[in-house]
Amino acid sequence: KEVLKVAETHQVQARFQNKVHELTSMCWDKCITTVSGNGFTRGESDCLTNCVDRFLDTSMFLVKTLKGDGR
Repeated sequence: KEVLKVAETHQVQARFQNKVHELTSMCWDKCITTVSGNGFTRGESDCLTNCVDRFLDTSMFLVKTLKGDGR
């Protein structure tokens, strides 16, 4: 029984990590238009900040949902 609980926990963590990777790729693809050694443009920076904020909101929602506390 304990082994099944550990396996389930690992599956949940793997799904969460996959979602993190997916959302990170999405923010990059959406916001970064050029790659240069000079850093991000203001628009890219603002877009990334907004996307990360939404990512954090989504992450917190997922954590609450996975814990059964989602409302």
